[in-house]
Amino acid sequence: MTEIVRSITPKDAWQLLEDNPKAILIDVRSEMEYLWIGHPKGAIHIPWIDEPDWIVNPHFAAEVRKLLLGGIITDHEDSAHPIDSVPLLLICRSGNRSLEAGKELVKHGFTNVYNVVEGFEGALDHEHHRGTLGGWRFHGLPWEQT
Repeated sequence: MTEIVRSITPKDAWQLLEDNPKAILIDVRSEMEYLWIGHPKGAIHIPWIDEPDWIVNPHFAAEVRKLLLGGIITDHEDSAHPIDSVPLLLICRSGNRSLEAGKELVKHGFTNVYNVVEGFEGALDHEHHRGTLGGWRFHGLPWEQT
């Protein structure tokens, strides 16, 4: 069976994080977005695409695996490290970049990957503003700015 990236709402993502201490929320936005716009409390920052070149991070899956192993990278097929089934929740601005990042993790053997569908800020409204139709902040979930 082919693994897929599962969709999850911001509220359900928060509940999963509360219920499962092994679950990890990864913010895949750029460093500037993470720092200046804010991020969910407890989120780990691993950019999928970042400035200055705005290209896909070729080490994204390896950085996630390194995070899960506490800094030790091993082959994902190593049965001594069942890290590939840890719930990974990915969030970006509106759910698009995090979906692409999730697909990359699935390609690298991760089997429990979620995309927070509304993202941190949600979709644009009819006046081209974010944060009025959905997203982590819209739902009043814990977040912070650094």
